[in-house]
Amino acid sequence: MASINYATKEINCKLVYYGPGMCGKTSNLQYIHKASAAKCGEMVSLATPGERTLYFDFLPIQMAEIRGFSVKFGLYTVPGQVLYNATRKLVLRGADGVVFVADSQWEIMQENVESLQNLKDNLTEYNSKLEELPYVIQYNKRDMSEVAPVAYMDYLLNTGGVPAFEAVAVDGRGVYTTMATLCRYVIRDLVHRFESGSF
Repeated sequence: MASINYATKEINCKLVYYGPGMCGKTSNLQYIHKASAAKCGEMVSLATPGERTLYFDFLPIQMAEIRGFSVKFGLYTVPGQVLYNATRKLVLRGADGVVFVADSQWEIMQENVESLQNLKDNLTEYNSKLEELPYVIQYNKRDMSEVAPVAYMDYLLNTGGVPAFEAVAVDGRGVYTTMATLCRYVIRDLVHRFESGSF
């Protein structure tokens, strides 16, 4: 849940990139950080020797203003490996929005499905549902040779009909569109909460 600092007039929101191992979650953040250095803070990355994120990446970005409050987004990734599920849950706690990053390769489809279910299960432990959060889907690695059609991935992963974007995170394709769309969803949710007095 977004935190408000009335003294500094800041709203801090948490966006979590979730998905199976090696699907491109960290690549998204690395590209955003490199391309937006003037707007970003330091990126903290804790990774295993195999280049997989062990804990999370955190990348604070200031992007908007609502009623005199500046809105900052902290971007996090969860570890993709199943054995780090406790860490996944910890990073997911208090998320204001989620990007589910799916690997487009045919051989990873089952892992995508399992990771999406794991996301839903972990949210349930916080008495939350994915459908109640602003979220989008990214179909990453569209440059690989053996990729599933988008229509098939929609069938497997996008039963809620949320915005879904094709991407190649390592070179930036689809990265900003994915993030910007989620940010708009989160801001719209914040405005609604302001107007309804639920803050």
